[in-house]
Amino acid sequence: MDGSYLTVTPVACTDSVGRPYEITLELRRDGTPYGVVGERCGWLLARLARGVDDARDGRGGAGLWPDPDDRFPDEEPESELFSFRYRTRSGVVGGGELRCQLRTIPIWVPRREGCGEWRLTRRAYVEAWGASGIGMRAVLTSAELAVFVRGLVDEAEGCLDGRDLARNPVEGAGRGESR
Repeated sequence: MDGSYLTVTPVACTDSVGRPYEITLELRRDGTPYGVVGERCGWLLARLARGVDDARDGRGGAGLWPDPDDRFPDEEPESELFSFRYRTRSGVVGGGELRCQLRTIPIWVPRREGCGEWRLTRRAYVEAWGASGIGMRAVLTSAELAVFVRGLVDEAEGCLDGRDLARNPVEGAGRGESR
């Protein structure tokens, strides 16, 4: 509402030899650092991207919603799709938050005869909070959420030298073996 914009950028997490293995999200509000959240959240984002695509195609309980823009992967009317926070090594929370909650919104649709009916819509409320405590919110359809999350996943996979976040193998301790 105030004309501000939020930039969410995946940043590679690296192991002790400098090899990227996962991502963290850097938040910027109007180009100014806003927070760093979601340490090692790439796999979760890749899973969410697949879930939103499946829901939009009408798979699972999402098919009960006639409008694809109302279809999300979680069937609960008021649920959280993700919540990423910054945590220090000691476990203290601070430094930002990025979360997405589903909300069901009733809209009254009038008819000519004076009657009408309620129509339910679902939207994803993506909220970001900076270290200063100032928040931002975007209200997205499932199509808009799909574009946002898929863009993050694609950019993250680029940060990880093209590695597929959905597979993200766990390697054996120094042996290069996948479990």
